[in-house]
Amino acid sequence: MKRRVTAIVLAAGKGSRMNSSVPKQYLSLLGKPVLSYSLKAFEESNVDEIILVTGRGEQEYCRREIVQKYQFNKVTQIIEGGAERYHSVYRGLLAAEETEYVLIHDGARPLITTQVINLLIEKVKLTRACIAGMPVKDTIQLVTEEKEIASTPLRRLVWMAQTPQCFEYNLVKASYQKAIESCDKDITDDAMVVQRYGGEKIIMVEAGYENIKVTTPEDIMIAEAFLVHR
Repeated sequence: MKRRVTAIVLAAGKGSRMNSSVPKQYLSLLGKPVLSYSLKAFEESNVDEIILVTGRGEQEYCRREIVQKYQFNKVTQIIEGGAERYHSVYRGLLAAEETEYVLIHDGARPLITTQVINLLIEKVKLTRACIAGMPVKDTIQLVTEEKEIASTPLRRLVWMAQTPQCFEYNLVKASYQKAIESCDKDITDDAMVVQRYGGEKIIMVEAGYENIKVTTPEDIMIAEAFLVHR
């Protein structure tokens, strides 16, 4: 029996650092919405279905202007997200019943590739939990509240966390349920939830330095440069 794999793509952010009235996931990137690029990668991957999580009142826009326009047939549900990212993830998880593995991805990372997605799918079936990431290029300094350097971790042990972040469904759902019940507002990352509330070790998988998150205006220029190069 084929194992079912679900992708939850988050598109509920407001993008306050973009200085734009248009949410970052809908901004134009070489003539297409930022969100469309990651959806295309998942559409062409080995995932079985895509659940798209949008901001309030944006479901119909996404259905008409993105899902139908670009013929993303694997998108089976378009649901409204919550106040914070972790609320949106949890709503996506509740909608993803009868699946075995979940890939959680930020729709503002348009440069994810089908090849990396498929690699992560194979890895999560072996490990129960793995995430995309890359080693940092610069030395990282941990500082105090007063901006004084407190320690310098070994650069070879420091990675940037990216998405997709991939988990066995029952593991991540149970972990998120505990996090929600605990009213944990420090959550910034799905791996953090699974590590803190599921006690599971998580494996990093190299996804490439191009897998950037579009957060500020200059990120659009960088993403366009990468796409042109491809």
